[in-house]
Amino acid sequence: MGNTVGSLTQVQKSIIIGSLLGDGYLRIMPGRKDAFLEINHSISEKDYVDWKYRKLRSIVKSSPKQRNGKGVRVAYRFFTRQNPELTKLHSRFYSDRIKIIPNIKFNPLILAIWFMDDGNKTYKTYYLNTQRFDHLSQKKLIQALKKQYGIDSTLNRDKKYYRIRIKQSSARKFEKLIRVYVIPTMKYKLG
Repeated sequence: MGNTVGSLTQVQKSIIIGSLLGDGYLRIMPGRKDAFLEINHSISEKDYVDWKYRKLRSIVKSSPKQRNGKGVRVAYRFFTRQNPELTKLHSRFYSDRIKIIPNIKFNPLILAIWFMDDGNKTYKTYYLNTQRFDHLSQKKLIQALKKQYGIDSTLNRDKKYYRIRIKQSSARKFEKLIRVYVIPTMKYKLG
């Protein structure tokens, strides 16, 4: 699975960071010392959740379960056990229980997980749905993409919120960077 980083392998840490940029959530329960991770996607992404589960199995509490949400949404999710490494990530990625973006060192796997969680292709470029992040956090992500990989991106208005749009001039570079890490059932997102 890769080199070990504390109690997490490098691959596991990359999957967790990519998930935090996307749909993953870290929580610390009242009276508990360490954080745990929740992976929660639509049932239509069952294969993707199962893939994450297999990669994170060594820190997972129990296998993924289907859950009926509000309305017609059916979710498929799992939780990890509490873990001190997750607590460190929680302190970096949360402020007053709100997700923020710390200074971040991307790798292609982190970017691919982020894209599989919250990305899509429209016309000739890619979007990363970062609407829940504040403006400063979104700017940090844009700067990191440019500095670390030479990927030009900008903020794009989506109704009343903003998301990151990879500029057409960098779309092919972005795709080449993540394609090998995008699992077969999520390749449809690449267009």
